[in-house]
Amino acid sequence: MSGKRKKIVLVDDTPIVLKLARNTLMGQYDVFTMPNAKKLFWFLEETIPDLILLDVLMPEINGYEVIHRLKANPATAQVPVIFLTSKSDTSSEIEGLSMGAVDYIAKPFSPQLLLKRVDVQIQLEEQRRDLKRLNGNLQQMVDEKTLSILELQNALLKTISDLVEFRDDVTGGHIERTGHLLEVLLDDMTRSGVYAEITEAWDKRLFFQSAQLHDVGKIAIKDNILLKPGKLTPEEFDEMKKHTTFGEKIILKIERDSRKSVFLTHARIMAGTHHEKWNGTGYPRGLSGEAIPLEGRMMAIVDVYDALVSERPYKKAFSHDNAIGIIAEEAGKHFDPLLADVFVGASARISPSSAPLLEKAF
Repeated sequence: MSGKRKKIVLVDDTPIVLKLARNTLMGQYDVFTMPNAKKLFWFLEETIPDLILLDVLMPEINGYEVIHRLKANPATAQVPVIFLTSKSDTSSEIEGLSMGAVDYIAKPFSPQLLLKRVDVQIQLEEQRRDLKRLNGNLQQMVDEKTLSILELQNALLKTISDLVEFRDDVTGGHIERTGHLLEVLLDDMTRSGVYAEITEAWDKRLFFQSAQLHDVGKIAIKDNILLKPGKLTPEEFDEMKKHTTFGEKIILKIERDSRKSVFLTHARIMAGTHHEKWNGTGYPRGLSGEAIPLEGRMMAIVDVYDALVSERPYKKAFSHDNAIGIIAEEAGKHFDPLLADVFVGASARISPSSAPLLEKAF
């Protein structure tokens, strides 16, 4: 035990019992005696002891009611309680233990037995506290290690997404802008309950991080196509379409070389399906309706919106209102109609004037 003396409270309406117990324990502990439960509760307003020895059969408030109140109060719920009682039948002992008492000592008691039982409980309580501190320290170490890994993961993720954007400098800022748009879309989906049975199970932080890899497949597209200043020929566009399957393969390779990760699953799905269309005319697989994973349907809307409002060498930027109008017109054709409705409904929150992350794109 630590050098600091522990505080023991004795609660009993029999003075001789209080005196005997106090004399037994005072050599090792600071002992406080209370003749009734009211005095105990007054004492507990100022001091929390390390252990309470509690009589069961007391007038006004009995021991069972006292321990019920102690356990209901967060300040005293963890204080160990030993019942002292002349009731020595098994059912009374079980009742006391079931209410949270750590031990049950019958009166009249042996002073040596009382001291030994108190010593055991004080030592057990110290061990519980030490274990709690150890667990807290271990949890802190785990949290710090996890944070370090997450910071490294985020740094690598940012480097990869920057690499994609550096190669495709025509669409600079696209990853950051689509990430913001996804946040707005998912936020409004949550509020309106659209596909809540799916999204409520998602870790939103991981979902938004994974979206940064939706165009990672562009790393494998040749410069003469990716950086072409004009409109692509049909043959060149067919090559550009491959960035979806290239992205899937890149992320799948990472998945095979590491543990299965929800983050990578989201990323692979978005990379491979964000150009699929609700009516089945998209690529690379011509999926339609809800056969297109929800992640891909969501990314399709924000990806197209950002392309519409961004200037390209071969086209001028559409206004926000025109882009929203196109999204609405394509509901049920290019886009999931439920998601399109949510996106259009969030129009005011995604306009350039209300979205700081988007301002630099216009």
